[in-house]
Amino acid sequence: MLNVMREQTEPVPRRARALPYDVVALVLQGGGALGAYQAGVYQGLHEAGIRPNWLAGISIGALNAAIIAGSPENERVQRLREFWETICAFSIEWPAGEGLANAMPFAFDISSIRNALAATRALMQGQPGFFKPRFPSPIWSPFSGDAATSFYDTAPLHQTLERLVDFDRLNSGDVRVSVGAVNVRTGNLTYFDTAERRLGPKHFMASGALPPGFPAVEIEGEHYWDGGVVSNTPLSRVLSGEPCDTLTFQIDLWSAKGRVPYDMMEVSSRQKDIQYSSRTRAITDHAKQMQKMRQALQRTLALLPDRAKQDPEIRAIAEMARHRACNIIHLIYQTKLHEGHSRDYEFGLSGMRAHWQSGLEDIRRTLADPRRLDLPAPELGMVTHDIHRRD
Repeated sequence: MLNVMREQTEPVPRRARALPYDVVALVLQGGGALGAYQAGVYQGLHEAGIRPNWLAGISIGALNAAIIAGSPENERVQRLREFWETICAFSIEWPAGEGLANAMPFAFDISSIRNALAATRALMQGQPGFFKPRFPSPIWSPFSGDAATSFYDTAPLHQTLERLVDFDRLNSGDVRVSVGAVNVRTGNLTYFDTAERRLGPKHFMASGALPPGFPAVEIEGEHYWDGGVVSNTPLSRVLSGEPCDTLTFQIDLWSAKGRVPYDMMEVSSRQKDIQYSSRTRAITDHAKQMQKMRQALQRTLALLPDRAKQDPEIRAIAEMARHRACNIIHLIYQTKLHEGHSRDYEFGLSGMRAHWQSGLEDIRRTLADPRRLDLPAPELGMVTHDIHRRD
């Protein structure tokens, strides 16, 4: 079945295509098991010949970024699939098979039960190649350190990253990689960036060390937790970079908008949506305001006499106001009816494949309109496209 799925969803990728941008960025939110959606999006970009040269991620987004940047170009999709099939192994499947489940009138209930069982299994037994439960529980642990401050041991993830990621390639400079984590002592969000230092497995594990499930990761004497504790969206890292023309694919796993909950389970689910969406829309709105400010500064500077323009402070202002085009293509995973508050730790093969396929279909639908990749008109400077809302 898996080979059939690959033949249907993995056409021969195009060669890298030339785009009128200095930077093509892929920005990946955190969201646990939902991160397979991002892998599907990347497959769609890859088959369309789009090769990001800047990857920014948090939590599971950071792990996806590591696999992409640390793999040969022609093996990236294959390595992503191997990663997701590894951490989603031992899935909970309906005994009667998918065909019967889909034919029965209560298929919705079957999907819900399957997801609940996958989530329960992850909590009780962990996930291969990712994390395993601690024994004894940290509540009863006579020790200190990781054993007393986290429910799971993430040593298997370290081994998985070392097996699937070529860190020499990742740090080669061909692709810039930025991953966010929170300094436990200061509470500040920190970005580990290949433009500034060499990254290894610990930097990516720190970005995904969500407490109290996972232990803090020590790096150079400091301890770090999952970047999503402060901000789950690394978009601001890309937008605050050097002034240049940028095409950004922002791939969110949580939707800020949603209905009012009608029971306690929905309250928990909605709370996660709001907390981990990290107000991506607010970040893009702020970026648009900054673009308008730069345009206003450009008009003002044009009125100055040539002699005044040579002043060092005026020249510094002119550099900050320099024109830059910014095109943001924003995709948001759409939660399915049968998914509940545990959807971010429902690590089953069926769910993973469904998330992957959703991402692939969404990016294919997005790229079906080639105008979405156009440079914004100079008078606009910045545009945002979202296939889940009216452009």
